[in-house]
Amino acid sequence: MGRGDRVHTRRLDRDMKHTTLALVGGLGAVTLLVGCGGQDMEGFPTSDGSQEQVIARAASYELDTEYVAPPGDPLHHHTAGFAKILCSGVFITGLDADDTAANMGGFISPFDERHHVVDTVIDYERQTVSLTLPDGVTRTAQRYGNQGCVPHPIGESDVYFTPTEVERNLPPAATTPWPMGDVVSDEPWPAELDMEKVEQALDAGFGPPEARTLGLVVTYNGRILGERYDDGVDMHTPLESWSMTKSLTGTLVGVLIEQGVYDLWQSAPIPEWQGEGDPRQEIRIGDIMRMSSGIRINAPSDPDYNPDTYADHYYLYTGTVNSYEYAATRPQQWPPNTIGRYRNTDPVLASYLVRLGAESAGMDYHSFPQQHLFDRIGIRDGLIETDPYGNFLGQGLAFMPARDWARLGNLYLQDGVWNGERILPEGYAEYASTVAPAWDADGRRVYGGAFFWVNGEGGLGIPETAYRMLGAGGQSTTIIPTHGLVVVRLGKYTGSGPGADALEEAFGLLMEAVPPVE
Repeated sequence: MGRGDRVHTRRLDRDMKHTTLALVGGLGAVTLLVGCGGQDMEGFPTSDGSQEQVIARAASYELDTEYVAPPGDPLHHHTAGFAKILCSGVFITGLDADDTAANMGGFISPFDERHHVVDTVIDYERQTVSLTLPDGVTRTAQRYGNQGCVPHPIGESDVYFTPTEVERNLPPAATTPWPMGDVVSDEPWPAELDMEKVEQALDAGFGPPEARTLGLVVTYNGRILGERYDDGVDMHTPLESWSMTKSLTGTLVGVLIEQGVYDLWQSAPIPEWQGEGDPRQEIRIGDIMRMSSGIRINAPSDPDYNPDTYADHYYLYTGTVNSYEYAATRPQQWPPNTIGRYRNTDPVLASYLVRLGAESAGMDYHSFPQQHLFDRIGIRDGLIETDPYGNFLGQGLAFMPARDWARLGNLYLQDGVWNGERILPEGYAEYASTVAPAWDADGRRVYGGAFFWVNGEGGLGIPETAYRMLGAGGQSTTIIPTHGLVVVRLGKYTGSGPGADALEEAFGLLMEAVPPVE
């Protein structure tokens, strides 16, 4: 989230929420424990949210395992990320190459490292990008249809999997009403809505030119209340979303839970963890999706982050290795459900579970998101990029238009039900929007379940019950149940600061324009 995924938090003294809801899935009635996930949290050491105490609390749980830094040259990794960003910006979003290089994707390819490239070749016919460094190393990326742009390992010119042509089964967009198509209702809005102030909110949220907003969509009770797009961008333009993809991955896991493939609180069936006596067998699926697995890596949001080591958090994007194998072979740093840390290992492991679950049920893995989620809620332009082994990088590499993120947000606003069909388990939205116990114990009421951020510390001018999909560069989908609102903002990475300010102004206006739902 934000620059370097750094998380700014404040303490808010609140009790942990413990709620038991009925979950009805393909396995019959089971229990979805929203609060502690079936463990008694009384007696947990707590902190006041200060860096000193957060570090000290983690140290009290530390396990005796070794950290091994990612291999390779950081500049080579940065440049692999740059090649992927250029490829995605040009061949997926349709942006100008110079604009992409100057403004997009600073997360895995720092802008101050891009000047090292001495030769850039963009092949528009083959949809490839090649970047050469002074030491002669060339990093390449190529578009592979619905699997997006994939960087190649050094010395390789292709991927290690057979790309899948994903079929979409949706009605014609131009003649189908929203949300399954493009046609927006012209019915009058309720009189209690202040539509003049709504327009002010849209203008404010799109922001000044320096916000570099590309798409803004606001829905009210499922209807599009208003939207704005930058020049050259429309309702079908797939845009970089970064860690909003984590919430999409959490949704795909939820689909599998509803289908009876998994139980939220079962031990995560990661093959690499099944050896006799492996303590990682205690990690549950629900812990992983609360960023509370305890798996050891180096990540920039860690309060004791070591910037002298190239972070695994980035390597899972740029290492051009089997990302699932890499994440699954990291050791535990803490027991599960004790320490919350924002680390890419957890959404990568959740993506691994999506692959294992889909394939075990006889489904085509690359088609699974489209067939089992996207087709059901009207998403026709979304894709998730992969590593060279064909594994979805579900920690941050989805490209979707703003309208499609609004569709996903409304699925949660409707507690996982779409057109009368249950897609997510009953109570799954509550799990997503409830502060994770391990984060709460740290005095940081900012993270929930299913890889959603929560507004448990208040702020932004919206209720504490709001929860969000967030991505680097100011990407966000905000769900405000008290007002029936979903707000999506997507933009260029370099506009994240002004974009955040503009969005907060829009929130204030929307709270005045839209009364609470009954």
